[in-house]
Amino acid sequence: MDSKNLTSADLPGAAWKKSSRSGNSGGNCIEVAGNLPGLVAVRDSKNPAGPVLVFTPGEWTTFLGDVKTGRLG
Repeated sequence: MDSKNLTSADLPGAAWKKSSRSGNSGGNCIEVAGNLPGLVAVRDSKNPAGPVLVFTPGEWTTFLGDVKTGRLG
């Protein structure tokens, strides 16, 4: 799959989930689809038809670990 210029329409089987920490104020939030074989997809919750970022499960796990430890902040 060519990950350039992907949109949600290119991932029809994606089960998108928004963070439980997201409020309903329309702020900055992402949705993640982790149910796709071999990849994790991320999109802007305010623009669900817009572009999608795609990561390998290992890349996503590393990113989450870095966020949790503050290495990216």
